[in-house]
This record gives sequence, structure tokens and C-alpha cells, in this order.
Amino acid sequence: MADETLRERFRRNASGIAATTVTGTWLAALLLGVEWWLPFMLFGYIVIVPLVSMLFDEEEAESVHVESESGSVRVERGTAAEREESTGDTTDALARLRTRYANGDLTDEQFERKLDRLLETETPEDAAEWAERNRAADRERDVERER
Repeated sequence: MADETLRERFRRNASGIAATTVTGTWLAALLLGVEWWLPFMLFGYIVIVPLVSMLFDEEEAESVHVESESGSVRVERGTAAEREESTGDTTDALARLRTRYANGDLTDEQFERKLDRLLETETPEDAAEWAERNRAADRERDVERER
């Protein structure tokens, strides 16, 4: 975030800047006794701020999905609605895991390992940390093998 340019900062904060500008303008007009403060306030909050929000605010956010068999991490772009559904994903994954265990598809050790992995990667941040730890462990094993 330290390398963030002025343009990126403006883009990230555009709605707040627009709302502050509209508020400051109509408040200054009100205090100065200008008659157009009320129409400007309404126009600003009904047209300007929502328009800036639609143009600059991103509804998408990164979500991290962990593939269960390989343990690899795949990053995809998702909408805000998908983020809200992600809490149900953990419950669904747990139900599928229990079903596979109950059907005899998994041994006790496999079930426990997959359950631990599922609980460790409950949030996207946890999944990214888990993936980084595994990559570091893989690098260490590769170095050991080369010796």
C-alpha cells in the first residue's frame, strides 16, 4: 500500500471525496446565506454522490478458493454477494466432508487432515496464509532433497 499512487488513492476514496465536497459546498452556501444551498444539497446527494459511487467504487473483491485435493490456491474475482455466501461455503464443505467420511470414501486420517485444512482456511486470509506456509514448507523440502 506504500507504493500506492495518487490516482489509485483517489479512485479508492472517490465516493468519500464527492460526499465531503457536496457537504462542504452546501454547508458553506447555507452559512453564507446563498439561496441555492438546498437544491445543491439535494442534487449532490441524489445525483453526484451516487454517480461517483457507480463510476469509481468496485463491487468486486478478491476471494480465495482452496482446491481440496491438490491443496493449491486459486484466486478469483467475486461480487459482494458472493462474499456473503462464502460463510455458507464452509458449512457446505463441512457437510460434504462428513458425507464422504460417512460413505467410507475417507479414512479417519484423511478426514481429520481435510477437516483441519478446512478449519484453517475458513476465511480468504486464512487460506492465503495456509498456502504461503505450504509453499514455504515445499521450498524447504526441495532444498533438503537437493542436498
